[in-house]
Amino acid sequence: MSQDAMDSTWGATILPGGQTTRFRIWAPSADTVGLEVEGRDPQPMRVDGEGWFSAEAPVGAGALYRFRVSPDLAVPDPASRFQPGDVHGPSQVVNPAGYRWRNAEWRGRPWHETVLYELHAGACGGFNGVRALLPALRDLGVTAVELMPINDFPGERNWGYDGVLPFAPDSTYGTPEELKALIDEAHGLGLMMFLDVVYNHFGPDGAYLHAYAKEFFDEGLHTPWGAAIDFKKQPVRDFFESNALMWLREYRFDGLRFDAVHAIAEQDWLDHLAARLRREVEAETPGRHIHLVLENERNGVEHLRTGPDAPGFDAQWNDDGHNVLHPLLTGEREGYYEDFAADGADKLATVLGEGFLFQGQEMPHLGRPRGAPSGHLPPTAFVLFLQNHDQIGNRALGERLPALADPAALRAAAALLLLCPQIPMLFMGEEWAASAPFLFFTGFPGAELAEAVREGRRKEFAHFAAFQNPETRERIPDPNAETTFTASIPDRAEAAQGEHAAVLALHKRLLALRHAEIIPRLPGAAALGAEPVGAKAVVARWRMGDGTVLCLAANLGAEPAAATATGATLLFETAEGAGAALAGGTLPPHCTVALLDAPEDSGP
Repeated sequence: MSQDAMDSTWGATILPGGQTTRFRIWAPSADTVGLEVEGRDPQPMRVDGEGWFSAEAPVGAGALYRFRVSPDLAVPDPASRFQPGDVHGPSQVVNPAGYRWRNAEWRGRPWHETVLYELHAGACGGFNGVRALLPALRDLGVTAVELMPINDFPGERNWGYDGVLPFAPDSTYGTPEELKALIDEAHGLGLMMFLDVVYNHFGPDGAYLHAYAKEFFDEGLHTPWGAAIDFKKQPVRDFFESNALMWLREYRFDGLRFDAVHAIAEQDWLDHLAARLRREVEAETPGRHIHLVLENERNGVEHLRTGPDAPGFDAQWNDDGHNVLHPLLTGEREGYYEDFAADGADKLATVLGEGFLFQGQEMPHLGRPRGAPSGHLPPTAFVLFLQNHDQIGNRALGERLPALADPAALRAAAALLLLCPQIPMLFMGEEWAASAPFLFFTGFPGAELAEAVREGRRKEFAHFAAFQNPETRERIPDPNAETTFTASIPDRAEAAQGEHAAVLALHKRLLALRHAEIIPRLPGAAALGAEPVGAKAVVARWRMGDGTVLCLAANLGAEPAAATATGATLLFETAEGAGAALAGGTLPPHCTVALLDAPEDSGP
């Protein structure tokens, strides 16, 4: 089967010849289902058993259709490939093989070469806007662009985590063909494309599955979003497995980031999913690389690969790393930062030396143990970041780190991030210290839901000191206001101005160094350990794959730290003379020094 077309049990499939389409839906709660094509009267669908209904119609790409699941309710296809009229409108038949790829020979890049750049497609001008940014991202040193969720959501703007139609790129960003053109362009520039997918819940508006497939959900198991998706059911598994396969095959994404998998009750399904994707996609195209990344609040390690040929997922977002670095840089302690703020250097040493901070200890904020030992994993099993959509946008006012931290400390932290053997990730605009916030925004068309989201957002921060009274809570931007979205769009003209230009130059220099000295040595790299050398200072070492030893000495504080580290080669220093000072026993304030020892000089 062509990688541009797949025969899914769900949705609309154009049959050979292109003039007939087969439609399938799982609707176990419906007695009958009718197919409405191009506004015509419903065509009865066959009962295929076990809740499945199917029909064929003499239409091809471009045809609009709905499923009538009851006399008073016609719904879009839950596996719709495109919704030109938003989530409540009819679905459109899409020809997956219609796009002609210019870079059809692209096979991806190895995981250890990954430098991630997370962005919101809407804030970057849609698929065509992101496409225009690609040369600059390539020149920056990025190797992988990660799109926040693009699945169809209600209204004109959303982070994407309120999506209800996982197979349909949201029409406000562009067409399926424009998304493929973006990915094609990226591959031509040597860039990988990643997509954030949400398999743990549906959004609050337009999730019609509840009306005709109640069995899709487990009413006895509740999540923050309502009844849990029931991954014990085979049609449910098929739905999401087909979705992942579609993004990797038809759109040729190079990797997927799986949102909040801790909210999926059947954890065995994750391992089944990873095995199937590798078996059917990597084996289908010899030499192709696909990369699978988890967000997992549990700090679980059982799903992660211990080597490039091992089963499982390549890496997990290292929230612990961020949660240690943030209070070191800002001094903040409220909320979950309380669990990370004390003894920050000790905690940072654990993160650099072993990956996760919480490895089975009780986390006070949760009131229960969290995590599992992670020191046996390679450093590339962790995606490290200073900022991302969650950690900025889930702040009441969406402030980025430059509004909260000392600029010199941020330069030192950037060097630590981009030279560390863990996989680095930047958030859009971070490379030039963008001044725009990144706020939580929605565009729900219904006034009642919009008001509920607005009030829920304000209640969420009522226990924070800065928002203790109603007057201060009124300062929290209304998520549904268009101005909240427009305020979140980075001004790329800043990148050429003053201190912003200097920050951009630093990031380019650091990433050039990573490509030259770190990435070639990453296969086989392992941590040798890390130690605190001051209140906000650490020295960490890794034996790289070629036997050399990389040493990073970082001081994020305003006071010098007593530390000594030597190396045959000084790779980088954030301030002139910092390397010499370190050799003399002092790690200056707000600096990072990178050293490389030849194999014969390295020791445990």
